[in-house]
Amino acid sequence: MHTPIRIGTRESQLAVWQATTVQQLLQQNGFAAKLVYIKSDGDIDLKTPLYEMGVQGIFTRSLDIALLNGSIDIAVHSMKDVPTQLPKNIVQCAVLERASFKDILVLNSQWSMVNGQWLLASDATTEFQISNSKLVIATSSIRRKAQWLHRYPKHTIENLRGNVNTRLKKLAESNWHGAIFAGAGLERINLRPANSIDLDWMLPAPAQGAIMVVCREGNTTCFEACQHFNHAQTALCTQIERNFLRALMGGCSTPISALAQIQNNQVQFKGNIVAVDGSAKVEIEKTVLVSEATDLGYIAAKEILQQGAKAIVDTINHAN
Repeated sequence: MHTPIRIGTRESQLAVWQATTVQQLLQQNGFAAKLVYIKSDGDIDLKTPLYEMGVQGIFTRSLDIALLNGSIDIAVHSMKDVPTQLPKNIVQCAVLERASFKDILVLNSQWSMVNGQWLLASDATTEFQISNSKLVIATSSIRRKAQWLHRYPKHTIENLRGNVNTRLKKLAESNWHGAIFAGAGLERINLRPANSIDLDWMLPAPAQGAIMVVCREGNTTCFEACQHFNHAQTALCTQIERNFLRALMGGCSTPISALAQIQNNQVQFKGNIVAVDGSAKVEIEKTVLVSEATDLGYIAAKEILQQGAKAIVDTINHAN
């Protein structure tokens, strides 16, 4: 039996689920492994909106430090939280098969939705169309905020931070109408409420729903151990999405969305960028053969900049 591979993870229920999944995959391939718990900066400050914290990798930095100083051997991340440029001497060693990439709206328990109408649970006569009312929706994601305001400009967005358990609790205790979550995060730990709705119109964050494993450069034992469960199609699609993000701005706290999917040996790509206040949106769609998809993210980024995205990018850059 090999010396146990030390897996670095944040302490949240979802992060531990992800790390435990990697631990089980390693064990299935003959590698002993154990979890090492590390608190991240993003878990400590639960009040400041993510887009105001002014730093990339807010949820990954502490794990990166532990990896580089030898406290752990590999780190497990929600891939959408990982900066597009990995720190020096850290390399991607596996991407797990993607779960749901969708964002979902979780309704406050006071409300339900029927055929696009919001109903007050205690008063069935109180109903109104979502698009024509001044609802309050919670999220800490600038991408979700921008897309929501683009679709529903009369609504108000409130900041909502914390792990998924904390956010669900805050929603239940609030007067908000609902809050936006990543579907995969709630589904993986069996916390998706019955009163939740897939936001099929909302394009996800690059690499949303995917899990990335990283190790120190040159650690061939860990790299090769993790390659046993690397999912090539997910790795390709998420790399395309992250290249699109990197070519436009490079940060994870930006209103940039991307989704690549493989069907019939073709990669179907959708991407967009939305003004922070929702006032403008530019989008792009492209389909290429898998064999020609390596640079698809960069190509799509170049084209969307020429189609009007540069003005939005410049506005965001000037505001920072």
